[in-house]
Amino acid sequence: MILGPQHKSLPPAAWGLTVRDYLATAPHLDDLQTPVLTMDRSALDANRAVMADWARTAGVQLAPHGKTSMSPQLWNEQLEAGSWGITLATGWQVQIGRSLGLNRIMLANALLDPTGLRWAAAEIESDPNFELYSWVDGVGSVREMERHLESAPDGVQLNVIVELGGPHGRTGARGLAAAHEVADAVDKSPRLRLAGVGGYEGALAHDRTPEGLAAVRHYLDEVAILHQELAAAGRYDEFVGASDAGAELTGDGSPLGVDGAAASRAGLSRRAAIVTAGGSAYPDLVVERLAGLADEAGAHGVPTAVVLRSGAYLVHDDGFYSGISPLAAGRSERPLRSAMHGWARCVSRPETELALLDAGKRDLPFDEGLPVPQRMAGPASTSLPAGANVSALNDQHTFLRLPGGSGIDVPVGSVVRLGLSHPCTAFDKWRLIPVIDDADAERPRIVGFLPTYF
Repeated sequence: MILGPQHKSLPPAAWGLTVRDYLATAPHLDDLQTPVLTMDRSALDANRAVMADWARTAGVQLAPHGKTSMSPQLWNEQLEAGSWGITLATGWQVQIGRSLGLNRIMLANALLDPTGLRWAAAEIESDPNFELYSWVDGVGSVREMERHLESAPDGVQLNVIVELGGPHGRTGARGLAAAHEVADAVDKSPRLRLAGVGGYEGALAHDRTPEGLAAVRHYLDEVAILHQELAAAGRYDEFVGASDAGAELTGDGSPLGVDGAAASRAGLSRRAAIVTAGGSAYPDLVVERLAGLADEAGAHGVPTAVVLRSGAYLVHDDGFYSGISPLAAGRSERPLRSAMHGWARCVSRPETELALLDAGKRDLPFDEGLPVPQRMAGPASTSLPAGANVSALNDQHTFLRLPGGSGIDVPVGSVVRLGLSHPCTAFDKWRLIPVIDDADAERPRIVGFLPTYF
């Protein structure tokens, strides 16, 4: 990759150089222009290891939601750490992932686009080892999939996951009876093959109140019941009886050049039906209610793999997920920590208790909470007073409110480190994200870059 002015925050000294050549100049964070979003390498590495170990101990598989970062480099690192596959959110994202070598993809959405379905059929036909799982939540969706797959070569079938929804949730069949109707329609389709059940529990609660946790538990119990009922009815027979090696959880489906021995497998000797849930906010509840299904004998003789699609754990945050994840500081002996930070320069002090910084909605996430001012950058490394807060973001400005009498100034030209909330809406604002060695260092060193595909 040749660096240039299209890469936000990079200095003119980097333009025209490759990433490797620029890194060879030993750049530091203060060589970059502001505003800038960074990823902390030490935190990324620690978080990846924490979640891999946690999932392994719990007996569940990881298929991290790649739409969080759309960063193939991070996908590759997660796969090398043992992830079963990568989850994506749209047909286009699946095509990106496949073009970069992914061999096992879960689409946490219904693939209904005619062009996308025809592309998927062609990929499956050309490479029997390619595993693609699409969700489906209605009989009408089954019919639409069939219609656009009608011209596919004989024998081509798309693996589907029946999505169970919940009251006031997002997509998903509303109730067990509706989900069984979807499964029946899939069973009768020559173009679709039932591979499992799943959904997204995070749509049913947004906190850890007793009511929120009860709603999530009830929903996950319904997912388990649906899986057991479908297994008892023989709905998975065609899927688990398939003999193509690429679909076995012990087979080599390693994407992006990852060695098969390094990629995780369920440890099952036969193809397994999939039970999948989200898991960034409530992975403990997913394990509590579903992990018992993960067994080679499985429900009614059907081998079962429980696949967790947690997407935010790798980056974590200083906002929403720090407040709800069971693996956050204060709730876990090996806590996740935020790997992302914003760095913004004070460009105006129009009032005694107001500083305007040069980052805004174009640069930083704001949908799950505004940035949190943490400290001044540089040799002084001064922590900001507890009363300091961000009251608003404009497109290109941050309103930093400073309590009177704190004795701490934010002079024009100084740089402030900001804690951020919700990694899913941080990555999409940057084509190339600098990776620093340690965000807590006096002068962080740039050790890499993460290209994104949005």
